[in-house]
Amino acid sequence: MSEDDARRELERALGYRFREPSLASTALAHPSYAHELDGSRGNERLEFLGDAVLDLVVAGYLYASQPDWREGQLTRARAALVNKSSLADRARALGLPALVRLGKTERRSEGANKDSILANCFEAVIGAVYLDGGLSAVEPLVARCFGDALVSASVPRDAKTAFQEWAHSELKQTPTYETTHDSGIENDDERFTVEVYVEQRSWGHGVGRTKRAAEVAAAELALARARSAS
Repeated sequence: MSEDDARRELERALGYRFREPSLASTALAHPSYAHELDGSRGNERLEFLGDAVLDLVVAGYLYASQPDWREGQLTRARAALVNKSSLADRARALGLPALVRLGKTERRSEGANKDSILANCFEAVIGAVYLDGGLSAVEPLVARCFGDALVSASVPRDAKTAFQEWAHSELKQTPTYETTHDSGIENDDERFTVEVYVEQRSWGHGVGRTKRAAEVAAAELALARARSAS
């Protein structure tokens, strides 16, 4: 599929026509493709912008639809809506696996099916729409992509809190988290590796773009182990 065809397909999926078509093309250009083409970084900057815009718009919808929720509840609900898996699902619904442009290595490894690549591409598309049409263009798009999930969102139980409650109840100890690796690479989905300990025993490790995400992943694994042992 040519670049122009991919852009037109994206516009049809979004129900939005770009005034600046190059923004759409950039949003679909994974860094591996852009690097092979001209040494550039592809959709990374749009992904960064789209991540922030998506957080803002989703937060606004949750704030309006859940007037009785506290800050922590809003934060956890937003995190559940804009996590990697959720955004990859939205990307698939828009047909992005067929549109994202990948370098040779990513094509060979079926990168178009990877949640991380699709989630990043979705964020880049949001960033592109924001630059092209502002929040007034992004808001209806987000509402359509997320649908009823924005108004019927529930507050997921925080894995760190749940594991701490279990450790207090069963072991009379408080879990501690130790960062064992930091790649130092911004926007790396596996930048941080964190180990969770109770009484100097490791209960699991997790990786994530932020320390918080890695700690939650470690707590989720620890919870699964605790439940299987009980």
